[in-house]
Amino acid sequence: MAALTFAASAARTASGSGTAVSALGQQTTLRVQLNVTAAAGTSPTLDVVLEDTVDGANWNVVATFTQKIAPGREVVNITTPFTDSVRTRWTVAGGTPSFTFDVLGYAE
Repeated sequence: MAALTFAASAARTASGSGTAVSALGQQTTLRVQLNVTAAAGTSPTLDVVLEDTVDGANWNVVATFTQKIAPGREVVNITTPFTDSVRTRWTVAGGTPSFTFDVLGYAE
């Protein structure tokens, strides 16, 4: 069992991705939490997905969080096969948008 940080808490005003979490080894389940603590701007939206990769260059979506427009928390459980390398990717949109959030997980 391992605690994971896919994206540390920070204010983000642009789209981006977290550093890949590797060495998941024989883990078969991921429980991942998106925690949005602040949202600002005109009609701001935040879309967050979890991705894995086989080759380190091409990323595949393995889980999608519900679009966020305000502070809130959501947990997804991934039990389908995923590779040894997983990351989070987010898209921030709206008029002068800003979201403060983190993405944390637990693997077993």
